[in-house]
Amino acid sequence: MKFMKLGSKPDAFQADGNSVRYVSSELATDVIIIVGGVKFYLHKFPLLSKSNRLQKLVVKASEENSDEIRLVDFPGGPKAFEICAKFCYGMTVTLNAYNVVAARCAAEYLEMTEDVDRGNLIFKIEVFLNSSVFRSWKDSIIVLQTTKSLLPWSEDLKVIGRCIDSIASKTSVDPANISWSYTYNRKLAVPDKIIEDGMKLQERIESVPKDWWVEDICELEIDLYKRVMIAVKSKGRMDANVIGEALKTYAVRWLPDSLDALVSDDHTRRNKSLVETIICLLPSDKGVGCSCSFLLKLLKVAILVGADDSQREELVKRISLKLDEASVNDLLIRARSPQTTVYDVELVQSIVNRFVLHEKRCQDLDISEKNEKGTSDFILGHGPLLKVGKLMDGYLAEIAHDPNLTLSSFNDIVRSTPESARPIHDGLYKAIDIYLKAHQNLTKAERKKLCGLMDVKKLTMDASMHAAQNDRLPLRVVVQVLFFEQVRAAAGAQAPNSIPRDASQAMTNMDEEWEKPAIVRGPESCKSLRRQMNQMKIKDEEFRKNGKLTKKGSKNSRSGVQLLPSRSRRMFDKLWAVGKKHGENRSSETSGSSQSPTSVAPGETKSSGSSSRQRRHSIS
Repeated sequence: MKFMKLGSKPDAFQADGNSVRYVSSELATDVIIIVGGVKFYLHKFPLLSKSNRLQKLVVKASEENSDEIRLVDFPGGPKAFEICAKFCYGMTVTLNAYNVVAARCAAEYLEMTEDVDRGNLIFKIEVFLNSSVFRSWKDSIIVLQTTKSLLPWSEDLKVIGRCIDSIASKTSVDPANISWSYTYNRKLAVPDKIIEDGMKLQERIESVPKDWWVEDICELEIDLYKRVMIAVKSKGRMDANVIGEALKTYAVRWLPDSLDALVSDDHTRRNKSLVETIICLLPSDKGVGCSCSFLLKLLKVAILVGADDSQREELVKRISLKLDEASVNDLLIRARSPQTTVYDVELVQSIVNRFVLHEKRCQDLDISEKNEKGTSDFILGHGPLLKVGKLMDGYLAEIAHDPNLTLSSFNDIVRSTPESARPIHDGLYKAIDIYLKAHQNLTKAERKKLCGLMDVKKLTMDASMHAAQNDRLPLRVVVQVLFFEQVRAAAGAQAPNSIPRDASQAMTNMDEEWEKPAIVRGPESCKSLRRQMNQMKIKDEEFRKNGKLTKKGSKNSRSGVQLLPSRSRRMFDKLWAVGKKHGENRSSETSGSSQSPTSVAPGETKSSGSSSRQRRHSIS
């Protein structure tokens, strides 16, 4: 820390309690100056030789036959006045970053200018500020911190402005040229740590990170911090990522960790001001600077402290541009009254909608360029969309546990993500299964609608096997899963990754037939359905034979063929038999729409939906 000594005489000021200060001298004091409740017993001559204002006040006091002078609203209080008084007496006084601003404001109040005496206090303090304080990184920050209690004097004297300019200029210096000390307590990256452990000065200088200045200015109050950051950004030399790191570090430094402290009446206003200021200071380029995780945490705090709608809207816009960087935890934003759900689903849906719209615009703008690059580049261009699809599946799995989450809300979140973002539906199936488990009072129609969000053709083998034995799913969905697994197994016997056209058509027709109520399905429809299932049965038998023959001829035959587990195969065989029986028994055709071609097994009579479910359970 820089300092400057003024005067050469020994300090003769003494105290009598807390409210009296006097100069120990053979000469009797002849004036009493009162500053902030403290009485100073002094001599007129040394004071009047340096202060123009005291000259005027002494004359006025003499006219009133008084030896007391009261200095009202004196900047810096008794301590600052004592510095000025000692300077008038020529006594030794030391100026440093902690008291120099108070002394400067006090000298201005007392009018200790060059007009009164050459080399007066104002001149000497200005020399010290310009030659030492403003050239020092940490002294500039300390001085700026002291200015707040000295307003408006420190502002009028441009001390604040000069401090801010000094700090902002130093942040823009090339890190390789920094030779002053700074605070850096954050965890260093491995390369930085290796360099820092070296002993050579040059190596240490080269290891200075771009964000070396971030922690030191975190000690500033929010209003001063805002002005410094605006000045840093106005220089136009600071990387947006460093700006983002600075804002994140400041938020961590000042925002409380606990929820109670964050929303307490004593700190709500300060926290609200802090959050709104940080949002205002975010880099102008919305796509860079701050991580999506930090922006989402900032949004959570903004909601809790009641930040302005415009500030929250700004955060939502920024988050939607980089949603693919978020995690499921980041999206779990607590809902506020009057919402009944645990998490704010509508807000997340709004963010997803914005992200999808932004991606669509980008694809429309770059479509010609992507076509020139080829298919592989085009697929790579969907990376962010695929990440968001996976992210939303994880988010759905979390919110599905909420008993207050309506089916329509769940449906809207699923459909907010385009189909191309979900090449595999395992994650969606998991979320649907959790929702079914948490909402067991859903009607048959609601379960059907919910499962309609999932495409069984996009389930992996593991998910299909789980779904085939999941008694929470509607029977129709289980049949679709088993049917497609048979199709996939038959396709595997013919050629890898291929599906026979007739089998695919059979599956489509089967779906259409299943959609119809039983009373609508006539004998011809039942025959058609039975014929489709017979075709699949024949193909399955051919597949088994081919599998056995291939096994004899090659050791690696199993690499391209994967059979259904015997448990699920037995279920499919049972369903096939049921379909056959259904065509022979016309009584099942006139049953309610809630029953299906698989609702009656050989040797069993017609019963309610509950008995059908019991038979499913016994089969699986």
